[in-house]
Amino acid sequence: MPKTDTILSAKSLRYFLQLIDTMNYTQAAQILGITQPALTQQVKKLEHAIGAPLFGQMGKKLYLTEAGKEMESAAVELLNTINGVVSDIQEYTQADKGHISIGILNTLQVDIFYRFLRYFNQKYPDVTFTVDCYDRKELWRRLDTNMIDMALMYLPDNTKKEETNLRHQYNHQTIYDDRLVVLTHKTTVEAGKSYPVSRFLNRKWVSYPDDFYLTPLMYEYFGKKHKPNIPIKIASTEELIKMSEETDYDTFVTESYYDAHHNAIDLTPVYLDEEHEFHISYVYRKGKLEIPRMQNLLKEWEKFLDKYVNSSRLLEEVKQKEN
Repeated sequence: MPKTDTILSAKSLRYFLQLIDTMNYTQAAQILGITQPALTQQVKKLEHAIGAPLFGQMGKKLYLTEAGKEMESAAVELLNTINGVVSDIQEYTQADKGHISIGILNTLQVDIFYRFLRYFNQKYPDVTFTVDCYDRKELWRRLDTNMIDMALMYLPDNTKKEETNLRHQYNHQTIYDDRLVVLTHKTTVEAGKSYPVSRFLNRKWVSYPDDFYLTPLMYEYFGKKHKPNIPIKIASTEELIKMSEETDYDTFVTESYYDAHHNAIDLTPVYLDEEHEFHISYVYRKGKLEIPRMQNLLKEWEKFLDKYVNSSRLLEEVKQKEN
């Protein structure tokens, strides 16, 4: 048996790639949950099997050798093949085992979905999850290339220019409706009321970057004849609000974010007339329903959402009676 048969295991390849990510033996070992000597031993076995050093060292810093670069490409390809085979087998066998990858739009406030994941994990502990946040274009790219199983995002979404693709290739369902909230310093408006955008034409704004969902929406409100004056653009919602509070600039966020953080926000929330509706939705390729664990996830999500909505309505009715 060639020595590479016993050395080039999925574990050794995963250790090797983790070390590349950190370029630090101590950090990589901590992430992997092993000792540093154990990691060092695995790397040396790989180098012995290949017959060339994979890492070099300049001072205290590691770097990849030419052999290491070649090995990195091979390791990624081999692990993808192994993971793909395992995933394919799991997809068509059991509903209570396997892995699900979920992408979430980086500006979404989806506390309810994280609650659901906790509930689902307790019920199906052998189904594992990876949850990452991306911008809209990256979300669609990962859906199109099957790198994620499901995306949580705002719809409608003009990033996906061909709506026929959305209809024919994907399923989607609304989780809940959302809308834009203006957070203003103006003292001549009343919280929770709607006003024409003309009341805000002379205001300065702290805004999200142009590729975020709400920024083009705000431009639509202003129309072609006007353009919002935006001296500062910030990707973080928390920092965006903080900047607005510390200046005289207004800003805008989603209602879902405001509802979750209103106690910490010292600005007046108002709405704009002629609202542009959008929805927080989950989107997945139609073939995903052939996978038992995905089918089970969506069924459990529907049951959880119905229970959550009914509980929220009951709580609201109790509050109204108390008032």
